[in-house]
Amino acid sequence: MTAPLAGYTVGVTAARRADELGALLERRGAGVQYGPAIRIIPLTDDALLERRTRALIDAPADVVVATTGIGFRGWVEAAEGWGLGDGLLTALTKATVLTRGPKAKGAVRAAGLVEEWSPASEASAELLEHLLASGVSGKRIAVQLHGEPVQDFVDTLRAAGAEVVEVPVYRWTGPADPVPLTRLLDALVAGQLDAMTFTSAPAAASVLRTAEDQRRLAEVLDALRYRVLVACVGPITAQPLARMGVPMIQPARARIGALVRELAVALPTRATRVRAGGRVLELRGQAVLVDDELRPVPPAPMAVLRALAENPGTVLSRRMLAGVLRKHSGRADTVDAHAVETAVGRLRAALGVPGLVTTVVKRGYCLTVDQP
Repeated sequence: MTAPLAGYTVGVTAARRADELGALLERRGAGVQYGPAIRIIPLTDDALLERRTRALIDAPADVVVATTGIGFRGWVEAAEGWGLGDGLLTALTKATVLTRGPKAKGAVRAAGLVEEWSPASEASAELLEHLLASGVSGKRIAVQLHGEPVQDFVDTLRAAGAEVVEVPVYRWTGPADPVPLTRLLDALVAGQLDAMTFTSAPAAASVLRTAEDQRRLAEVLDALRYRVLVACVGPITAQPLARMGVPMIQPARARIGALVRELAVALPTRATRVRAGGRVLELRGQAVLVDDELRPVPPAPMAVLRALAENPGTVLSRRMLAGVLRKHSGRADTVDAHAVETAVGRLRAALGVPGLVTTVVKRGYCLTVDQP
């Protein structure tokens, strides 16, 4: 049986756990192109986190919000590295601790603390609602961040009268080597990707920021909105893209495994399926399933096949197909009737089944339609 993502190419923007995500995608048959969009600042080098930690030891918070397990553990470990571990835990025992989900809850308990409440939905919105209902005016609230600031969350608390101390654990900056991300955006704009995955809001924001810096934001957004399937691990990750009008899919639970499973279901549903020459063809990325047998197809022949498959049985002239190839290649000076004939020949060879693509003398080519 053909793997669900066989024939598709998926872009991975993650920095942390990119290998794990890529392995899960490849296990389902996908080709993977990596372009890390961010770099994590080492905690021991983060002077801002150290200053905020000392401030909370000197003036403990009334409420502490732990948003992620890895972030909370990293905060405690960094404090220990600075010789502040005992002081931080002592300060945290004086606070009411709230956790956003089970991983944050596990990290809090591993540190010897006990959470007072955690939302069943694992949603920041429900956590914020609980805080506001309990009353925050005049309270000092520490919010452990992970990546980009949760600005709406923090602003709402401040508007309600709270003093909010943001604890920026695992802050992000641009990638140390920008070349892989640039190549990933090249592939996206050129139509060589079928899906893009995002596992953090900072990575999504970095992709948009990089595209804007390279003066091709409009092209990147066009690809994300209309041509590729965008998959985000959860609603927080999706926010930078949602603000730009990018549609996307998300798993019910914000987990990498669930993200891959969601993609493996959704991406094949976008495939074009036609019956031709007594065979069932399913067009996937850079491959075709011919009666469930995967046949890789080079990019230019694949562009021709997609044009023919839009209207099976309709003859497309060499001139029309030359236009398809020009649009595909972005070069008008190298596409002529010979280029069309070459692409059709390569397409027939790739499909490996005679009679699927018919030559109509003096008119052009068509995809053979099955007779009733």
